Amino acid sequence: MVKKELASAIKKVAFLTGQFKLRSGKISSFYWDKYRFESDPKLLSAIIDFAVQLLPNSFDKFCGMELGGIPLATALSLRTGKPCLFVRKKAKDYGTCNLVEGGFVKGETVVVVEDVITTAGQVVTSINELRKLGLVVKDVVCVIDREEGGREKLAEIGCSLASVFKMSELEQA
Repeated sequence: MVKKELASAIKKVAFLTGQFKLRSGKISSFYWDKYRFESDPKLLSAIIDFAVQLLPNSFDKFCGMELGGIPLATALSLRTGKPCLFVRKKAKDYGTCNLVEGGFVKGETVVVVEDVITTAGQVVTSINELRKLGLVVKDVVCVIDREEGGREKLAEIGCSLASVFKMSELEQA
C-alpha cells in the first residue's frame, strides 16, 4: 500500500469528529481512534511497513507504551526480530510491581513506540522513568504526530520523534 492510500484508509476508519477530551486535558473537535487502525490486520501491517523505515540503525529493544503502543511494538518486534518491553503508565501494585514488563538490562538502548502524540506529556514522563531504571532512550516512533508540541517537548529531553504521519499529511488525505 502506498503512503497516500494508507493515509486515506486510516482517516476513513479512525478519524472521528465531535468533542473529545485528550489525555493532555485539551478539548479537541477531532480524535484519532487508534484502536480502529491497530485492530485491523491489513492497516496495522501497512503501518508497520512504514514504521520500520523510521527506526534508528542501532538499538536493543522496543518499548510499547500502554495501551496503544503495545500492539505497535509487538508488530515491530515480530517484523524485525528485536524484543520488546511493555511500559505501564504507573507501576502495578501487585505481583512484581513492575512499571516495565519484559526483561531488560541496564544500559540497553530502547526505541519508545506510541500510537498518537499530541503534547507528549505521558511519553516524557515514561521516558524519564525508563531512564531512572537504567535504559537509554533517544528515539520515539509514533503513527500520528498531531503537531501540537510533542516533538518539541521530546527534543527538550534529548529525544527525536519520527512519525509515520504528521497531522498536516492526514488532513490532505
